[in-house]
Amino acid sequence: MKRHPKQMDFFNQAVFPTRTASETLDLDRFRSNLKREMARAIRECPFDRDTIAARMALYLGLDKVSKAALDAYTAESKTTHDISMPRFKAFVRATSAPWLWDVVVSDDGLLLLEGDEARLAEIARIRQEQRLLAQELKVLQATPVTIRRGRK
Repeated sequence: MKRHPKQMDFFNQAVFPTRTASETLDLDRFRSNLKREMARAIRECPFDRDTIAARMALYLGLDKVSKAALDAYTAESKTTHDISMPRFKAFVRATSAPWLWDVVVSDDGLLLLEGDEARLAEIARIRQEQRLLAQELKVLQATPVTIRRGRK
């Protein structure tokens, strides 16, 4: 059965993929990827570039963030115009693209969980702990305990 092109297939790709940190830090590749993904965030954002820049300025407490600055942050050819962390945070908020944080941390083997998703990790941790405790209990119960109290 053929699926609709906009239908997501949750069986082909993990929702929460397991990642491994990169052995090397390839800053050129990281920079290029981040700029591409930031450009995608602008394309997918319901606001135009001027509005995004104005929203960033508001978050940063500045009079203005220029559209030219946005262009520089997203142009792969501008390797000397990296965005600072506070400006990146404002950009993420201004574009409503929290998934950008996952782009930033993925090369380090990390995965971003948003809001209530963290409970899934906590549930898995507790279940693992339960399994370990059950194994310990099984080992302890395998040997009979001789009770000497109360016997003469």
